[in-house]
Amino acid sequence: MLEALGQAFFSLSLGMGVMATYGSYIRKSESLGQTAISVSLADTLIAILAGLAIFPAVFAFGLEPGQGPGLVFITLPGIFNQMAGGYYFAILFFFLLVIAALTSSISLLEVVVAYFVEELKIKRNKATWLAAGIMSLLGVVCAVNPFVFDLFDKTSSNILLPLGGLLIVIFVGWFLGKKVVREELEADGKVAFYFRIFIPVIRVLAPIAIAIVFLHGLGLLKF
Repeated sequence: MLEALGQAFFSLSLGMGVMATYGSYIRKSESLGQTAISVSLADTLIAILAGLAIFPAVFAFGLEPGQGPGLVFITLPGIFNQMAGGYYFAILFFFLLVIAALTSSISLLEVVVAYFVEELKIKRNKATWLAAGIMSLLGVVCAVNPFVFDLFDKTSSNILLPLGGLLIVIFVGWFLGKKVVREELEADGKVAFYFRIFIPVIRVLAPIAIAIVFLHGLGLLKF
C-alpha cells in the first residue's frame, strides 16, 4: 500500500511544480476539486488496465515480473518475442510509450520554462530551447549510464516528490490561509462543498500520511 502511494506521487506528478504551474492556467470557472478527482480516477483506472494486460502475460510465459525499467525494456520484449505477431505488437507498444513519455516531458518542461520566463525574464522561445537542451543532456546521461538513471529515479521517487508534497500541504494548510484556499477552491463564486473537510485533511491527515510514505521510501519506517 505504501509503495502504491509512493508511485502515486510519480504517476500524478504530485510534489513537483507541474500541478502548481498547470493550476495557474485553469480558468476561474473550473472546479479544482472535480478536476483533481477526475484526473486521479482516470490515472488509476488506466494503471489498473495496464496491470491487467501486462502481468497475466508475464506469468503466462513464465517470466519474472520485474519493476520499473526492467519490466518495460527486458521482460516485455521477452514476451513479444514469444507472441504470434509480437514484432508488430512491440513496435506499437514502444511507439505508444514514446508518445506517453513526450507528453509527460512537455508538462515537466513547462514548469522550467515558466520559471525562466517569469523569474529570470528570459524570452519564452529562448527559455524553451534552454530548458529542452538541459533536459535532453540529462536524459542522454541517464540513458548511457544505468547508475545515474537509478540514482535520479530513486532520489526523485523516494525523496524529492514526497518531500515536495509534504511541504506543499503544510504550506497550503497552515500558511496560505483559509480565505485564500477557499477563494481558489470556488468555481463561479460557488463555495466548494468539501471545503470544511478539505482544511482538516490538508492540515493533519495529509501531512501524516505523506510523512509515512516519505519515511517508508527512505527505509526508515517498516511495517
